[in-house]
Amino acid sequence: MAPAAFGYRRHPDQDRHDPARHPVVVVGAGPVGLSLSIDLAQRGQSVVLLDDADRIGEGSRAICFSKRSLEVWDRLGVADRMLDKGVIWQVGKIFLRDAMVYRFDLLPESGHKMPAFINLQQYYAEAFLLDRVQQLPAIDLRWRNKVTGLAQHNDHAVLTIATPDGEYRLAADYVVACDGARSALRGLVGAEFEGEVFEDQFLIADVKMQAEFPTERWFWFDPPFHSGQSALLHRQPDNVWRIDLQIGADADAAVERQPENVRPRIERMLGHGDFSFEWISVYKFQCRRMQRLLHSRVIFAGDSAHQVSPFGARGANSGLEDGENLAWKLDLVLRGKAGAALLSSYDVERGQAADDNIRASTRSTDFIAPHSAQERRLRGAVLQLAKEADFAKRMVNAGRLSVPSVYDSPLSTPDAEAWAGGPKPGASMIDAPLARTDGAACYLSDAFVAAGRGFTLLHAANGAALPDGVGEIRIGRDAPLRDNAGHFAQRYDASPGAAYLLRPDGYVAARFKQPTPAALDAALARARGQA
Repeated sequence: MAPAAFGYRRHPDQDRHDPARHPVVVVGAGPVGLSLSIDLAQRGQSVVLLDDADRIGEGSRAICFSKRSLEVWDRLGVADRMLDKGVIWQVGKIFLRDAMVYRFDLLPESGHKMPAFINLQQYYAEAFLLDRVQQLPAIDLRWRNKVTGLAQHNDHAVLTIATPDGEYRLAADYVVACDGARSALRGLVGAEFEGEVFEDQFLIADVKMQAEFPTERWFWFDPPFHSGQSALLHRQPDNVWRIDLQIGADADAAVERQPENVRPRIERMLGHGDFSFEWISVYKFQCRRMQRLLHSRVIFAGDSAHQVSPFGARGANSGLEDGENLAWKLDLVLRGKAGAALLSSYDVERGQAADDNIRASTRSTDFIAPHSAQERRLRGAVLQLAKEADFAKRMVNAGRLSVPSVYDSPLSTPDAEAWAGGPKPGASMIDAPLARTDGAACYLSDAFVAAGRGFTLLHAANGAALPDGVGEIRIGRDAPLRDNAGHFAQRYDASPGAAYLLRPDGYVAARFKQPTPAALDAALARARGQA
């Protein structure tokens, strides 16, 4: 897909002597910045979205998008297009040389609206998000607007922005930096990444070809076609396949990425040369993050805030979770319905998520690229045992796939009763199939959107009194929604009267076997950062 170019347009803000002031300026029109801007606009906020380029990024880049990301995009009105174009998958296989040692299924149970994962080139995801942006007049997208300066004040920030017509200034109550791993704003606040850069290098080649491989994630340790290293194969739309090859720390990246040097490697893997290149890149694993995600009026999200290795699909998916976590909090703060403590919870929650992702990514990296002969021998023993032993299968780590974050959050109300299961406070809601009174099928995730995507009380028809401004999802025999298959009762340990208070991002704020008005009010205040 050739990257679409977008024209620069001069904006009236550039003709003002004093900087125009806006509630939110988002910097970076990648998947995270686009999704965050759509979320804010759907909540009624006006957003200025700046990008220093004039086109969608080239190359596939991120391709694996998780069930959680698809649920976010469903709420933003773009998931159907992602699903229609993307390649749906849930099974992965791990090989030692040419023998399979482990198979996993990421969504073995039925009754979910969204699949475990789709593979979709990032440029398609960005194109679909841009189409949605153009449907929302509250988003003012400005191409070829590069942030070059920042001044912070008590109640706002002022950006200096370079354009083809020269510089101008723009003021914002809040600035959200979604400007990627080389973030200009990170430098402007004087922050740096902390963490580890691994020396081993990996070659990415997206190749176009006709192939009969199944739609699964295949990962090899020490394959016959790439001895002593690792390899990965993934299907994408348009007969494009993602191939990752470990090439070692001493490889010359500039030489390795030349097509004439990549081709023999791919031919050895495939056994033929009937393919063409779509994109080639070389990268190193990086597991790093900013110490703080909030810097006064500037908030960081996505790759500008943290970086992890590509194995595990934790980069883009984590960034999309950043955006959803931030959007509802920023909306309440801008409306004067919450204070700074709610934004501080973004730093706490998404900082925990970044640490979890970095730990998982580091473990994957250590297993894929051992640091010593002893580590390599240990890995070899685990892989040999994994052919027969279940405990060893659990130790094989070719990139643990992204899962929704679970927060130890100041916004969560601890359980007062014993629960046998169900999402605990700080965990995201679990989807389930339901039926309307007319028999029409729907999903719990659909009901959440229909309830308004604010704070929502999900309950098993107990007649609980709703706090002001809280939506409702009522499930039961005489309720608007019915749990005919029993999935809701099972997945939520939902005995009659049980209730879950859901946050606007679909996370559980509190749960009760029999809620009282006082308990609900206290949990709601806490979830708004007011406790």
